[in-house]
Amino acid sequence: MSELLSIRAMPQRDPRIGEAAPLVTIDLSVVIVAVDSDQPLVQVLEHKGILMGPDSLPAGPFDPTRHRTLELGLRAFASEQARVPLGYVEQLYTFGDKDRHSVETDEATRVVSIGYLALTRLGEETADVPPQTAWRSWYEYFPWEDHRAGSNPLDAPIQAALSDWAAGAPQRMIRVKRCFGEPGQPFDEELVLERYELLYEAGLVGEALRDRTAQGKPVDPSAEPFGRAMAYDHRRILATAIGRLRGKLKYRPVVFELMPPAFTLTELQRCVEAVSGILAHKQNFRRLLESGGLVEATGTVRADTGGRPAKAFRFRRGVVAERPAPGVKLRPGRR
Repeated sequence: MSELLSIRAMPQRDPRIGEAAPLVTIDLSVVIVAVDSDQPLVQVLEHKGILMGPDSLPAGPFDPTRHRTLELGLRAFASEQARVPLGYVEQLYTFGDKDRHSVETDEATRVVSIGYLALTRLGEETADVPPQTAWRSWYEYFPWEDHRAGSNPLDAPIQAALSDWAAGAPQRMIRVKRCFGEPGQPFDEELVLERYELLYEAGLVGEALRDRTAQGKPVDPSAEPFGRAMAYDHRRILATAIGRLRGKLKYRPVVFELMPPAFTLTELQRCVEAVSGILAHKQNFRRLLESGGLVEATGTVRADTGGRPAKAFRFRRGVVAERPAPGVKLRPGRR
């Protein structure tokens, strides 16, 4: 894909302000999510070069002459360029902050990106996937978000760094405690964006160091940023998508968009845990599925589980008409 995937509007004189309207570049950025075993994966583009930075999300132009709606434009570029069939698609947010995009060249140009969350099943990509396309665990970008082992190895260093940053500022400390919790408090898995923005503000992620350097602001040379940085503000878009998907699991059956047509209950539980970042109690999880009527047996048994043969299940589509919010609401626990 080209470095600038956008449609540029020609300047028009705006009668309201009596001068030429600024140029606006409209991108459609998409977080394409799949799950492989116990890893939530996101499709990224690996770029080499100073402008693009390390990894970026797939992005394509909205063409008003071709696409009747924004979502149709997104699906078209995903099919043509990302080579991935999309299932569930949801618009996230419009990202249009000034200087959010490193290719902006003058004050009259603004790059606006409409972000989307899209789900797919791994293995359904077409054979001619672009060579720079890769699937990465989103925990490479947000390693502090994986709490399936209970505590996270980054809990202590992040808390220490944020405590130093928040020292003497009560409002900052309130935000730190809300986002990262305190010992003994449950982990709120939906606050992904809030945690990332807190780390950005504290100068603890690579994008903050990059942006401060570009703005001529002082940077601590000894700072060790957390997580893998992304180009532009794409890690912020990814954080928005993760938080949205984690919340959506609780009241929409979107997890089945990530599952094959037939699966075992263990595979389903691992998928939910991978996305949410927390473990579920095995028996409670199965009682939840049974009481919610979310799955039904296929009548077959799987012998390729690596252990004892297990019954195969599928999503019971009738539940959507029966219940207003048929999701999977986890209660953290051990298997």
